[in-house]
Order: sequence, then structure tokens, then C-alpha cells
Amino acid sequence: MKYIYIFLISLISFYLLILFYIYFNQRNLLYHPKENNYLNDPIKFAYDEVFIKVGDGIELKSWLIKKNLKKYKTLVFFHGNAGNLLNRVHKLNKFNKLDINILIISWRGFSGNPGNPTEKNLYMDANMSIKWLNDLGVSNDKIILYGESLGTGVAVELGQNNTFNSVILESPFTSIAKAAKIYYPYLPINLLLKDRYDSIDKIGKITKPVLVMHGMKDDIVPYEMGVELFKKANQPKYSYFPKDDDHMMNFDKAMMTKLKSFIYQN
Repeated sequence: MKYIYIFLISLISFYLLILFYIYFNQRNLLYHPKENNYLNDPIKFAYDEVFIKVGDGIELKSWLIKKNLKKYKTLVFFHGNAGNLLNRVHKLNKFNKLDINILIISWRGFSGNPGNPTEKNLYMDANMSIKWLNDLGVSNDKIILYGESLGTGVAVELGQNNTFNSVILESPFTSIAKAAKIYYPYLPINLLLKDRYDSIDKIGKITKPVLVMHGMKDDIVPYEMGVELFKKANQPKYSYFPKDDDHMMNFDKAMMTKLKSFIYQN
């Protein structure tokens, strides 16, 4: 009996230790600014490197691909939870072929930017990037919000404003809580979680055109989450669910045709 008691105490202590570790390190598990992929793609577009003030002495390193701010729409790119601006060059090369302006911001804590990424801070970064564009004379109705993975949570948050032209979601999740439960089914996620990005509770508030894109072979964020968001989205809504794409979607001819059609017609 004594040994069973010791075993149970040890087991409970170990579990509590795990909870303690997860709670205090969860943002290190969610945000990965030093994880870099796709660093060798040549830059095939002209851009201005700009720094957007977001408060607290923090300026976000950002790139502006400017063609004609008055004539064309401007796509604001909110990237995912890993890497820097260079990791998105292969996508920007494709977007650059369209008649649009592009602003891609790097979150605080990423690309050498000071500060710490949190849900609240990313929302602030995104809103200040919109204000920065507004100050250049770009109105919200000429702005397309583009979210990549974690960035979809930011795009949905801002999209509720319903003053923007449209919203595009690439490899989106329904909420961080639901995604985390896949990886940590043994933890009380709802009690531990600090950053939630509850897109599933917000997307129904967006009345502007929405395009949801998700690869069926995504092994990081289940494809079913993209489908669930699409079902809950309001009309007008569009989808692109290629059967062979994974989390890092292929910016191939089929995808670019879909993006071009959505961007030009809305």
C-alpha cells in the first residue's frame, strides 16, 4: 500500500510539473521566430523596407511592394508563427505577378524586431500596420487581409471590422485551444491557455468576401478545421481545398488562378 501511495504521489507530482512547464513556456511552444525554411528563394520583386511604429518604442520591420496605391488594392500579409520575412519570398514572388500592392509585416519578436509576440500584441501590430497604410492614403475598402496559418487568427480578428475589401485565409485553424488539444489531449488546455485566437467564434461576424484555402494533407492543422471555418463563414465565400497540398500550400498555377479570380472580382 505504501508503494502504491508513493507511486501515485510521484505520478501526480510529475503531472503538475508538466502543467507548470506548459503554462510558463506555452508562448515559446506557440511562437518560433528562429525556425527558418525556404531561405534560398531569389527575390524577384522590388520592395521598400519600412519600419512601422507600433508603440512602446517598437518598430516592425516590413516590406512594401508598391505598384500603384491609388489604382490597385493592397494585400496585407500576416505571416504564421515561424520564421522571418525571407521565408515568404517564394509566395511574394507569385503575388508580385498580380496587379496588387503588398505589405508584409513581421511580428514583434520576429525578423530581429524587439518585443514579445502575444495574441494582444499581434492584434496591435496588425492594427498599426493598417493605420500606417491609411496614413499613406490607402482606405480599408482597398485592403485585402491575408492570413497564413497563425496569421489567419489575426486576419479574422481584424476582418470583423467589415470595412476591409476581403479576407483570405491560408491553412487556418478554428482556435488555438482546439488545435492544442490535438497535440496535448492529456492537458486541461482551456485552463492553461493564454493566447486563444478563437476564429471559429468570430468568422460568422465577417460579412465581406472570404476565401478559405487548406490542403487536405495538412498534418499540422487538420484540413477539417478549414472546412469548419468555411461552413461557418457568411456569403460571399469561396474555398480552395487541393487534395495533395499540406500545411505549406503549393503556390502553383491552380492556386494562383483561384487567388487572382478572388482578388480581381471582389
